[in-house]
Amino acid sequence: MSTISKSRDLSLEEINAFGAELDALRKETMATLGKKEADYIYGVRNFVRYTDIAGRSSLMLGWLPPFWLAGTALLGVSKIVENMELGHNVMHGQYDWMNDASLRGSTYEWDTVCTADNWRHTHNFMHHTYTNVRGMDHDIGYGVLRLFPEQKWEPRFLANPLMAAILAVTFEWTLALQSLELEKLVSKEKTFAQVRQELIPIFAKMRKQFTKDYIFFPLIAGPMFLPVITGNFTANLIRNFWTFSIIFCGHFTEDAETFPIEVLENETRGQWYLRQLRGSSNLTGGKVMHYMSGNLSHQIEHHMFPDVPGMRYAEMSVKVREICARYGQHYNTGSFAKQFSTVVKRIFKYSLPFSRKDDAMNETIVAKAAKVVTMKKTSSQVTSIAA
Repeated sequence: MSTISKSRDLSLEEINAFGAELDALRKETMATLGKKEADYIYGVRNFVRYTDIAGRSSLMLGWLPPFWLAGTALLGVSKIVENMELGHNVMHGQYDWMNDASLRGSTYEWDTVCTADNWRHTHNFMHHTYTNVRGMDHDIGYGVLRLFPEQKWEPRFLANPLMAAILAVTFEWTLALQSLELEKLVSKEKTFAQVRQELIPIFAKMRKQFTKDYIFFPLIAGPMFLPVITGNFTANLIRNFWTFSIIFCGHFTEDAETFPIEVLENETRGQWYLRQLRGSSNLTGGKVMHYMSGNLSHQIEHHMFPDVPGMRYAEMSVKVREICARYGQHYNTGSFAKQFSTVVKRIFKYSLPFSRKDDAMNETIVAKAAKVVTMKKTSSQVTSIAA
């Protein structure tokens, strides 16, 4: 793990009991899904549509500063909610039980540059299966940042702060390229021919999104071309900064941990839950914060229950926190300001050649990790994680 865990060690029996309680919570929640959740997601979709229409209409009068500001803000909010509360959650299959083809997780296409199919692979499968496992979860640093001491330092990481700023500004575009894993070109694990082939659907989506925001709507605006194109650009920036901030606060705070690949060996359901807990961070806040973050302000619950509708995470979090307290497990939560400040601290700290040896009590970390691996290898009670 990347830092000394604030959670106490559990026996195998306790780990299994911990997992069973969380499984029971998920089963109990899924059994109660119905009209409330359906009405909610239809309401979210309507909100996205109406704010999009209102925002783009206001920008058509963008030569008046109040209309430009209102239009840009409304369009930015629309894009945020579409990506985070609608698209992200729908693509996790959270509303498949409704049997509404327009909300089917396997076919939904969202309003951003990254293709839905690539996201379903890099995020839904790779990230949620191998959450914070070094060498498996490409979301650790996104191939350009060093955020944990276990990542080997290279001179390029001196540009960590600059690269993080670029990533925040261009987030939808860099996420679109994430699936290419361009760093594998350097290691010769991939060829240029493979990358060219993988770029075909990505370029198609890029062209579609660019045409919509920077050609079609500005052109039909006629004399309002400049206010519309600048408003669309600014709305995309707003969305990019916000999604970057929420995602980084959910994964890279001071207490977030990473794990060696050995933890995957015979990992039980309970151990999987512990990894989701220790690798995640929550944000405190009210209903507006939860709505605007796609309920990823409850990142712990999202990692534990990715197919449960996000609007249920707030109530589930009360029970999850109580379960964690009984088992002596640290529940990582805090205000946006507090959590984001520790993210920034990581970005700057690990731009320098700090290694695990430079972190406090490194030997304790290694010993604890070895103990976990040994326990799993020798236990006859270990069962494979349920799919």
